[in-house]
Amino acid sequence: MITESLKSLYSRDLNKLRTEIEAYQNEENLWKIDKNIANSAGNLVLHLVGNLNHFIGTHLGNTGYVRQRDLEFSLKDVPKAELIEKIEATAAMIDSVLPQLSEDDIKKEYPLVVFENKMSTDYFLIHLIAHLDYHLGQINYHRRLLDY
Repeated sequence: MITESLKSLYSRDLNKLRTEIEAYQNEENLWKIDKNIANSAGNLVLHLVGNLNHFIGTHLGNTGYVRQRDLEFSLKDVPKAELIEKIEATAAMIDSVLPQLSEDDIKKEYPLVVFENKMSTDYFLIHLIAHLDYHLGQINYHRRLLDY
């Protein structure tokens, strides 16, 4: 079933996100921006955690998570250990929510209109993993470029 594949991919990539954050030599560099790099790695982590908890946790798992998107980009200097805890909690949430979705659930229309058109839940879950991976690549590049 597709939920097992998605669960595996989310787990893999959230573990990679944790590894990227752990790899920063200097914790202050998680929050560094430079020239055309508008978002720090720390803010991208907060954004990814907020995004997944909102779209998967709240709207598919009824977790009660309340997103504060503006803080995802305005908070600074959250300790590395806290970022890692947030990543791990997000992975645990996904491990809990995705197995609850039946094949029928996954084929249903996603409960929110996020883009211009309605879409199926499986389509949006695939989009969310692509979004995670896009920012994961940015974080990897950020670390290699600015963590010296």
